[in-house]
Amino acid sequence: MSAETNHYLETEPLGKLMVKYMIPCIVAMLVAALYNIVDQIFIANASYLGSYGNAANTVVFPMTVVAIAIAVMIGNGCRAFVSISLGAKR
Repeated sequence: MSAETNHYLETEPLGKLMVKYMIPCIVAMLVAALYNIVDQIFIANASYLGSYGNAANTVVFPMTVVAIAIAVMIGNGCRAFVSISLGAKR
């Protein structure tokens, strides 16, 4: 990918770029939250799991949030590196 294909990053208004890159992040977080809600519904309807299923899901959910946080941290770091490189014309 050449620098010419990313020329819009230099010319577009900052607000428009923020919205453009913010929407996928918001959608990803909403999907992750919806995933947990759907899990809780299915587990609650399983008669053979009882409260142990909900307890297990409640214990695992923070681990899922930590994994998402690490992924977002790496993604944001890479995005900052790319932005700095584009600003330096590299």
